[in-house]
Amino acid sequence: MSKPVLFVTLLDYGAGNVRSVRNAIRHLGFDIKDVQSPEDILNANRLIFPGVGAFAAAMDVLNKTGMAEALCAYIENDRPFLGICLGLQLLFESSEENGPVNGLGLIPGGVGRFDSSNGFRVPHIGWNALQVYKDSDILDDIGNHHVYFVHSYRAMPSNDNKEWVSSTCNYGDKFIASIRRGNVHAVQFHPEKSGDVGLSVLRRFLYPKSHVTKKPTQGKASTLAKRVIACLDVRTNDKGDLVVTKGDQYDVREHTKENEVRNLGKPVELAGQYYKDGADEVSFLNITGFRDFPLGDLPMLKVLRYTSENVFVPLTVGGGIRDFTDANGRYYSSLEVASEYFRSGADKISIGSDAVYAAEEYLKTGVKTGKSSLEQISRVYGNQAVVVSIDPRRVYINSPNDVEFKAIRVTNPGPKGEEYAWYQCTVNGGREGRPIGAYELAKAVEELGAGEILLNCIDCDGIDDQKCVLQSRLHNLNHSMGGWPPILLGVIGGCPAIQ
Repeated sequence: MSKPVLFVTLLDYGAGNVRSVRNAIRHLGFDIKDVQSPEDILNANRLIFPGVGAFAAAMDVLNKTGMAEALCAYIENDRPFLGICLGLQLLFESSEENGPVNGLGLIPGGVGRFDSSNGFRVPHIGWNALQVYKDSDILDDIGNHHVYFVHSYRAMPSNDNKEWVSSTCNYGDKFIASIRRGNVHAVQFHPEKSGDVGLSVLRRFLYPKSHVTKKPTQGKASTLAKRVIACLDVRTNDKGDLVVTKGDQYDVREHTKENEVRNLGKPVELAGQYYKDGADEVSFLNITGFRDFPLGDLPMLKVLRYTSENVFVPLTVGGGIRDFTDANGRYYSSLEVASEYFRSGADKISIGSDAVYAAEEYLKTGVKTGKSSLEQISRVYGNQAVVVSIDPRRVYINSPNDVEFKAIRVTNPGPKGEEYAWYQCTVNGGREGRPIGAYELAKAVEELGAGEILLNCIDCDGIDDQKCVLQSRLHNLNHSMGGWPPILLGVIGGCPAIQ
C-alpha cells in the first residue's frame, strides 16, 4: 500500500450532514483541512466534495464565494477529486431542481427529477447494486454489493457523457451512479452511509494504488434491497439520563412500586450494536425531550455526534422540531433547529405534530406559504432529508360514508359490530386526535416537501408483531399512491420498522 495522504481537503459549503463524511475520513486514519477560500481548493492534494442539500442553494454559495471557478480549474487539471451525491450532480451543465439552474458545466447533460409516473416513489431511498462499466479503482469489486442512495434528482447517461460514466443504477430508468475520468471521481450514492462497502470506496480514494486493468464486475443493478431500520424511542429517565425505552401506547413506565422509566439501554451503545448486527438505518425518536426547547436538549445532540463516529449508516432524529421562541424571547425557525441536528450528525429530520398542523392548514387553504417546517427544511436540504412521522389511531365506523376521510373495511368488527374504520392522526405523542386521516396527511405532506413517511401504528404498540396486521392494511391503503414518498411501516414500542 502506498504512503497515505496525511491531509484530505474537504469542501463543506455549510448545508446538511457533513459530519458523517468527516467521521468516515477520520475513521480511515486521515486528518481534514477545510476549504476556507478558493485558494484552498487550488492547493489541495486530494479534494472531497460531499455535496448535500439543494442544487440551487449549493451553486449560489459556490458562485458567490468564487469557489465554483476554483473547483472547475482543479477538476480540469485532472487533480484527485471525489464528489458525493450533489457533489456529482453539480458537475453537470444544469438541474431542474428549483430551476432550471446552471451547474459547473464540466460534464454534458442535465440533472432531472425521477419520473414518478411509472409507479416508482420519489425520492429514491434505498440500497441498490451497481452496473459497473469500466475500471474505476474506487469501485473495485463493488458491483455485487449494495450501496445507499437518497436523492430525488439524477443525471442520465447519454452519448455526450459516456466517456465519464463508470457505473449506472436502475430505479425506473437507468441513471448515472458514478463517473470517472482520470483522477476525477464522483458517486451518486453515499459511501459514508453504505457501511463497510462504502468505507472501502473512501479507502481506495484516500489510499491510491497503481492502475491495474480489471474486468468490470456486473452487479444486480435493478435489485433494491430490503431495509432494516432500528427505531429507538429515546427519553430522559428520572435521573436525567437519556435511555432507549418502549411501552404500551406511550406508557413507558414500569408497573412497579418505583414506577421508573423502562430502560432498555443507552442510545449510542444500542445504535452501535444494531449497526454491527446489520441495521441499514438508525432512527432516534425523542418522545419527550424536545417539547419545550428543542435546541436545549444537549444530551441528544451528543448522542448524534457520538453515534455518527462509529455508525456509518443513515441517522434520523425526530421530536418537536418546529418554530419556537425561548424563555428570553428569541425566535428560532424550524430550519435553524434542523440545521443544528444536521451539523450534529443527523442525515434526516423526522417531523410529527408540526407536520399535522401544517397539513391541516394547507388542506384548508390550498396555499403553500413556504413557512412551514416541511417547506423550510426541504427547500434548503432537499425533500430526501425530511421524514414525516405519522401516528394514526383506528376509529371504527359503520359506513365509509360516515367520515370525509379514507376508510377501509376491517377484518374484525369493532366493539359495536362496526365493519369499517378510518385512521385518525394524532399529535403530542398520541395524546390528542386531530380531524385528519393518515391517507390525507400523507398526501398533503408529500406536496409540502416530505421525502419519506414513517407510518407508526399506535393500536399495535406493545403487541406481538404477528398481530400487527394494521400495518399491512395501511400499506395497502397507500400502495396505489405511485410516486409518493417511500413508506416505512413502524410500531411505536412494538415491531421494528421495515420498508
